[in-house]
Amino acid sequence: MFLVGPMGSGKTTLGRRLASLLGMDFVDSDHEIERRTGVDIPFIFEKEGEAGFRRREHDILQELAGRDGVVVATGGGAVLDAATRARLQKAGHVIYLHASVDQQLRRTARSRHRPLLRSGDRRAILARLLAERDPLYRETAHRIVATDGRNTRALAHEIHRSLMQEKSAP
Repeated sequence: MFLVGPMGSGKTTLGRRLASLLGMDFVDSDHEIERRTGVDIPFIFEKEGEAGFRRREHDILQELAGRDGVVVATGGGAVLDAATRARLQKAGHVIYLHASVDQQLRRTARSRHRPLLRSGDRRAILARLLAERDPLYRETAHRIVATDGRNTRALAHEIHRSLMQEKSAP
């Protein structure tokens, strides 16, 4: 299962809860990139640019898509690569966690770990990214879940129940 959506949509927090409810492993692709490289995402952006980071992200997601029993929180830009979108769709259930720009602003307000938000008007950047990526998230997703103002625990239980109902349906 793969969670896609913009930064601040709750992919990591919800992913951990959902994995626990489903009895699956959880992997955040950004954290996995940091673990394997030994450096943080801003450092990769600084040294390799966004293109270098996206190559690493593509490789990690191709690998994770081959694993069973895992909930994967993808990076916000993972859907930019057509091959990654196709692989995620084919490999498992993709859930788009939709969050408004206001929600993203609230959830990323204190973060200094997001390279794309380091320069310029954060609201304008988030609005531009959402406008560019929303169609790609929708194209990739099997299900869309609105996260604005939603409690993560309740949302995880709601998704879990829905998945179990689908599984038991004839």
